Amino acid sequence: MSKTIEKIIEVLPQIATAFGQTFYMGFFTLSIAAFIGIPLGTYLYLIRPGSLMQKPKVYLVLDAAVNIVRSFPFLILLVAIIPFTRLIVGTSLGTTAVIVPLTISAIPDFARLIEQTLLEVNRGVIEMAEASGANMFQIIWKALYREARSGMVGSATLISITFISYSTVAGLVGGGGIGDFAIRYGYYRYNPEVMFFTVILIILLVQTVQTAGRIIAVKLDKRI
Repeated sequence: MSKTIEKIIEVLPQIATAFGQTFYMGFFTLSIAAFIGIPLGTYLYLIRPGSLMQKPKVYLVLDAAVNIVRSFPFLILLVAIIPFTRLIVGTSLGTTAVIVPLTISAIPDFARLIEQTLLEVNRGVIEMAEASGANMFQIIWKALYREARSGMVGSATLISITFISYSTVAGLVGGGGIGDFAIRYGYYRYNPEVMFFTVILIILLVQTVQTAGRIIAVKLDKRI
């Protein structure tokens, strides 16, 4: 037991660094994914057949593009866009480089979740906004987003948890992160105690994100 504790104490600085890398990747990935994914998901909702700005042909093209990117396994995507990653950040290795494929993977997922969330908004709310003379921006901001904000938080929570699992693959390009730490310091170095401890930390991290997201979503839900 004492040896196990000693092993864990010995790697605590590396665990702290790994958590820092995870939060660094997560912050920028989710920020960029939200900045692009929310407008993209909203646009998909607006132009889908039967919606407010229906453009069936444009929707067909965008819908297919989103599905194609979403269908790529993250590991294949990570390797396939190495030249693009190098073009964007100047290198294909390191924590910053991993943000590029993580973001590309997260944007279509976020957009699709936003589209589905907006589809759940009661059509009567939109019709009421239209009847009151609201313009498109007001309908989107004051009707759609206001009604769907709880679901949007839920979408962000889901993307955050998915990102934590994806970040484990970051070690292939030197990205680091808590998942990569569990593999390198636990599995590869035959330290099951360290790996088990790290897995517990990952579980606690996921539960914390899930609980925080649920609390925020409940507070924003007008139906409760």
